[in-house]
Amino acid sequence: MVQTKVPPVQNNYADALWCTYIVSVVAASVAEFLTYPLDLTKTRLQIQGEVAAQSNGNPQAVYRGMVRTAIGISQEEGFLKLWQGITPAIYRHVVYSGIRIVTYEYLRRSVLKKNEDGSFPIWKSAIGGVTSGGLAQFCASPADLVKVQLQMEGKRRLLGKPPRVKSASHAFFKILHEGGIRGLWKGSIPNVQRAALVNLGDLTTYDTAKQFILTHTRLEDSHTTHVLSSGCAGLVAATMGTPADVVKTRIMNQPTDSNGR
Repeated sequence: MVQTKVPPVQNNYADALWCTYIVSVVAASVAEFLTYPLDLTKTRLQIQGEVAAQSNGNPQAVYRGMVRTAIGISQEEGFLKLWQGITPAIYRHVVYSGIRIVTYEYLRRSVLKKNEDGSFPIWKSAIGGVTSGGLAQFCASPADLVKVQLQMEGKRRLLGKPPRVKSASHAFFKILHEGGIRGLWKGSIPNVQRAALVNLGDLTTYDTAKQFILTHTRLEDSHTTHVLSSGCAGLVAATMGTPADVVKTRIMNQPTDSNGR
């Protein structure tokens, strides 16, 4: 009788987590590249109030609305400037998206666990989403800080101000030199709060919406179900996370004095 060796379950689980990490990072990076102009436009709109106060009547200083902001960036700074800061944004997803999804899957499978009937209660989804999102965003906060400062360089030039940073690497080392290691996590508190709220709305709503659709409609676990669940999750996540996102952007865009304050 020939005995076959069964691979350890732990190794299979570790491989699955690595696969989840890689797929999450690749998917998030592609999505970030395609939607980045919207992210840049959002950041400019969030800083709009500060810029208006400093513009001294400069008509180019303020835009009104998402469409006019995007068109203004393209016309006055160049079409490719809609992707200014994309490099640290991709770096952020290498850290954030991978850690977020892997941590959530680990918590759901090994710590919180599903009920005996296979359901995953909303309170467990909430705990898993907040924990995984907050942890991932804290780790990725330096890349977010660099991204925000690069996104505002075009606006500074329009206002006649000298450039603050030249590239992602220059911004990183400049922040490190002026504020030390702690300076890389400037704005991390509202950033973590934002991520926790976004993931609370995102992952929790996705699981809940999917379970509701499968239970109360004739739809099966298909692409249509995933799209509907994702739409609900994205709407709730954006609504919950926007206030903290505005605070985070304002703090990260603040200038730093000689003492790193």
